[in-house]
Amino acid sequence: MDKEKQMEILASLIAIGSVDDHEAKVADYIASLFEPYKDREDVDIKRVTYAPNRDNLVVTIGKGKKILGFSGHEDVVSEGDLSAWDSNPFKAEIKDSKLFGRGATDMKGGLAALVITMLDFLVEDEIPGKIRLFATVGEETGEYGAAQLTKAGYANDLAGLVIAEPTNEMKEVGIASKGVIDYVVTSMGKGSHSSKPKDGINAIDHLIDFANEVKPLMEKFDKGDPILGKLTHVQSVFQGGEQINSVPAKAVMKGNIRTIPAYPNQVVFAALNDLIDKLNQKPDYDLSIEYIFPEEAVSGDADAGLVKLVKSVHDEMYPDPIKIVGESSASDGSEFLHAKGDFSIVQVGPGNDSEHQSNENIDVDVFSQSIRFYKKLAVAFFK
Repeated sequence: MDKEKQMEILASLIAIGSVDDHEAKVADYIASLFEPYKDREDVDIKRVTYAPNRDNLVVTIGKGKKILGFSGHEDVVSEGDLSAWDSNPFKAEIKDSKLFGRGATDMKGGLAALVITMLDFLVEDEIPGKIRLFATVGEETGEYGAAQLTKAGYANDLAGLVIAEPTNEMKEVGIASKGVIDYVVTSMGKGSHSSKPKDGINAIDHLIDFANEVKPLMEKFDKGDPILGKLTHVQSVFQGGEQINSVPAKAVMKGNIRTIPAYPNQVVFAALNDLIDKLNQKPDYDLSIEYIFPEEAVSGDADAGLVKLVKSVHDEMYPDPIKIVGESSASDGSEFLHAKGDFSIVQVGPGNDSEHQSNENIDVDVFSQSIRFYKKLAVAFFK
């Protein structure tokens, strides 16, 4: 496929404003690209609905027992302040060899590259083996689609999985990623006039006690991972009180923890729950904790066959060796790792550090080169 057509496909994906929702339109468009081949016995197109207007898409091409998985998510984050953009975030614009638009880097660029790779194999009628694309919903807010597809068995018995998340313009391959625990602590008290504080129970005071104790508690998880580093914890949101002359009856704190394989999420849950229970032993304390879409950390092996293959193919195409890294953010790999079978997961894709920012962009040449990389990788994988 020539570069002009490649850019057209990427621009069409960016034009679909799938901000944490409405991914069905992305699935519609990708499915339409494979529609001319739907009657072939080596092509299978399945839509898997997560919720109204939210469809995953699973496209399989080729034959054989050995399956190479490709994965990319359909959703993007909000465009944010439009005045901070130099162009319409949902109308791709090319300037200075970069294509600008929301999702260009995270990760409609990577998704488009995978789709184009598979289309090229179909056009050339030289499919090297069975390749399965997972286009997922809800990655930015909880990996809902990947979890659904994994539970339904679509990722069972893969021989390897390539996730096209941006990795510093194809200069890195991510073999591990931190897990995520988002938690919400609610403190319930009793309102009263601020002139009579003894008639009330100050929910903020009790929440502050939790905040003061949870920080040193999380610092006890001090083991480091050779790739991912240490577990991190951030107290990110505080909300409480109604007005300045009232004792607050309710207060809420939200926190974010990035875990590592040495500390599975259940271990961290247990520590947080114990702290809540300990504080609730005090008179008038009423604290509760809720966990929102936690994701486990993904461990990786630098000597795995898929990692070595990525390095080998990369060496053939790029001037500098690819760097093996761990990702501080979670990905759909956190869910796909629960599929049946023994397979490696790697992240390698076009894109840069403009993700989630205004004027998000992708280098046009890096994008086109990534398609050639995926094609070579697939051919080598089945050899």
